[in-house]
Amino acid sequence: MLKYERAYSGIAVKDMARAREFYALTLGVPSSEEYGLMWLDHPGGGATLIYEQPEATPASYTVLNFEVGDIDAAVASLTKAGVAIERYPGTELDEKGVFRGEGPYVAWFKDPSGNVLSVLQER
Repeated sequence: MLKYERAYSGIAVKDMARAREFYALTLGVPSSEEYGLMWLDHPGGGATLIYEQPEATPASYTVLNFEVGDIDAAVASLTKAGVAIERYPGTELDEKGVFRGEGPYVAWFKDPSGNVLSVLQER
């Protein structure tokens, strides 16, 4: 059996400076840096590693979900900050771009490298 101390996921970005600005300033995610890498520090002790890879292909699927208490307020805040809410053909979204079908309410958006992120609210 694998014995490990900690686990975390990583997201490749094309430009670390733009990623720092987006995640730390636009989204307001607490972050730290070590060895030129950026760590997103999540509530409850989890973390996501952000690393620069100029040749990276952006993830076309959701790589990071931010659970929120009020999806409408979160979408309004993102939109006010200039973040575009994604709209996917064949996915039933309301006028704000929120999916309200089965499961949690979800709205998708992208980081500056094109990686798909979401805000979601449990019902």
